[in-house]
Amino acid sequence: MSMSVRAKVFKAPEHVTVEGRSIFLAGSIEMGSVEDWQTLLAAKLSHLPITIMNPRRDAWDGSWEQDISNPMFKQQVDWELDSQDRADVIAMDFTAGGNVQIICDRFGVELVDTMEQLTERVIKKLKE
Repeated sequence: MSMSVRAKVFKAPEHVTVEGRSIFLAGSIEMGSVEDWQTLLAAKLSHLPITIMNPRRDAWDGSWEQDISNPMFKQQVDWELDSQDRADVIAMDFTAGGNVQIICDRFGVELVDTMEQLTERVIKKLKE
């Protein structure tokens, strides 16, 4: 028995119309070198009546200079910041390594190790 798709997914730079609770999928993107975890999580949440904001742009050009002088890059970052401001929940996924554990500990942010745990916690937060 398959569940029907109820979530609305918006990808950068689409205009976002928030319906119901909303989530922004933040964290690692690095096009081509990091698993597309945003699409995976969105699929796991698709049965919920929520709005999903996914910053993974389909038409990303890796040659874009990541500087405010580049209008495409500025549009991307503005879309991400605006979407985060509108989100009820922000789910973050980072590639292994770095200081993520220390930052989460300092700011009281729950840290999970698997996509299954992330999915469970996100669903719980969206229902709060």
